[in-house]
Order: sequence, then C-alpha cells, then structure tokens
Amino acid sequence: MAHRFLQACFRQPVDRVPVWMMRQAGRYLPEYRAVRAQHTFLEMCKKPEIATEVTLQPIDILGVDAAILFSDILILPEAMGIELRFRPDHGPEFPTPVRTAADVERLHVPDPRKDVPFVLEAIRRIQDGLRGRVPLIGFAGAPFTVASYMVEGGGSKDYRNIKTMALAEPETFDRLMTKVTDATIAYLNAQIEAGAQAVQLFDTWAGALPEWLYLERVFPHVQRIFAALTRERNGERIATIYFAKGAGQWFSKVVGAGADVLGVDWTLDLGHARTIVGERVALQGNLDPATLLAPPEVIRREVRRVLDSYGDAPGHIFNLGHGITPEVPPAHAKAMIEAVHEFGTRG
Repeated sequence: MAHRFLQACFRQPVDRVPVWMMRQAGRYLPEYRAVRAQHTFLEMCKKPEIATEVTLQPIDILGVDAAILFSDILILPEAMGIELRFRPDHGPEFPTPVRTAADVERLHVPDPRKDVPFVLEAIRRIQDGLRGRVPLIGFAGAPFTVASYMVEGGGSKDYRNIKTMALAEPETFDRLMTKVTDATIAYLNAQIEAGAQAVQLFDTWAGALPEWLYLERVFPHVQRIFAALTRERNGERIATIYFAKGAGQWFSKVVGAGADVLGVDWTLDLGHARTIVGERVALQGNLDPATLLAPPEVIRREVRRVLDSYGDAPGHIFNLGHGITPEVPPAHAKAMIEAVHEFGTRG
C-alpha cells in the first residue's frame, strides 16, 4: 500500500500534501491529559500499552497522515548510564551531568533490544493498532541536542557547559559525540527493524551554535548517522528526516546531511528553502506553531500561505515549524489539518 507521506518523502507525486505535527501526541489533547493524569511521563514512555494508546490518539481524532512514536529523546542517554528525572513543571533533569573525560568514558553504547525493549515493543504494538492506515515514524535526538542535555544537566538558555567543552576540550567533546552517535545509529536501526517506516532525527538546539562549530564538530556526526541507517526493509524504502531547528542561515550546508527530508522551522520561508535544496531532498514544515492559537479563518489563511510558498511540485510534507504547544485548542489543530487537505489537493 502506497502512503502519501512516504511518497512525499521520496519526492513522488501525491494526491494531496500529507500532514502531521511534531508533538501531535501531547498535552493539547484532552484524551492525552486523561492518560497522563494516571501515570508519570516516564511511565508513559516505558509502558508499551500506554505509549501505543497515546500514539494512536491523534490518528483517530485528527486524521493526520503519519503517526509518530510516543517517547522522548532522553530515553537513549538514560540507557547509556546517566540517571534521568522528570520533575513536575520543571522538565527533564540529569542530577549527575557529564562534565569530564572520565564521565564520558563511563557512558556505554546500549543494546536497544536489552536496554530499551519497551520502545521496540511499543512500535510493534502501534503497527498492530494502525493496521496499515498510516506509516509510523520513529525518532531520536541528534547527538549535539542529546549531549547538550547530558552536559548541562537539563534544559539551558545559553548552553555554556557544552559550548565550553566543545571549545576548550575538543577531544572530550568529540568522544561524547561519537558515543552518542554510535548509540543513536543502533537505536534508530532497531526502531526500523521493529517496524518504523520512517525515522526523524531531532536537532532542536543546532541553532545555538556558531556556524563553524556546527559544521566542523557536529555535522559530521549527523552525516555518519544517516550514512549508517537501514534504508530498506522487506523491499520497502525507509524514509529519513533531519530537523535542525535554527539552522536556516546555513541551510544550504544541511542539505548534505544525507536525509531524504529536511525539516524547516518557521523562520525560513519555505519557498526560499526549496530554491536552496532544488530537487535534492523533500521538505517538511513549516507553519509557526503560534498560528494555531489564532482563529480558524487565520489558520486557514496561513496554511494556504505555506502551501503556496512551496508550490505544486512533489516533495512537501506539511508540518509545524516546531512542536504543537499545550495551549492549542484541538479544534484549531483539526482546522489546520482540514485546510491542508482542502488546499493541498494535487492533480
């Protein structure tokens, strides 16, 4: 069965532009909040039956064209041997951050089948629940983004510790990036083996770096991941997506990541991005998430603006320029998806 999402990833003609949303299984949905009220966030990630339930919710409620595994990018560093906590209203926290060469050496590259079997079981259960209706996207955090959390001990406004390590201790930084990269390759390939039909690499903090530092010390690790990913399973091509938020000023370089699709945040005009990439990759994006707080008629207008900016050529997956926020009314998300279905019809 040909899925329009996968066809668009490979720049093939589609009947209409496919649409899904980053964080589409999330707190904006009352159904999600009902589940969340009964479990901690990590329980939801680690219990396959719960991860399956919340992954499927937006498929049934909103009618999106792809499902994305419910999990978190920090499941992997926890499996590498660093304690992870999620504090209420505070976010993720690593109580013992990775700051020295000795800290890096204590990390190990996990075996996904032994160390995160719940993720792989969730993928199998989700596929059973999807029954072929839409493809399933697996994901991981990109090495710099994951390492940032590990070194900073959680979220950060200035990334001072990870940047200092990259500049003052380049060997330690590269060793950390290498370990995270090795772990990410194994993790994503295990997701593909379990049944993911596409995988996305989230580089949320890429734009925090100067261009030279990103290109010299970070980007080669990203390229190594995409070069090592399984691209075919049982005769089916596996789609790969790279989303480097804030990398618009060096978007022409990001084309060389090796992914089939590049995510575009809302700060870069999609038509300009298409001019930059030509016919080399598909593009995913890029409605500003804040748009979904506006009235439905405004949402429809802005959806049309994004679609018009890209044009009628194949290779567009409609998405937000980052994740949907908890304050968005579900009806507004539905209005966006319906507008894409209406205005994005092709042929």
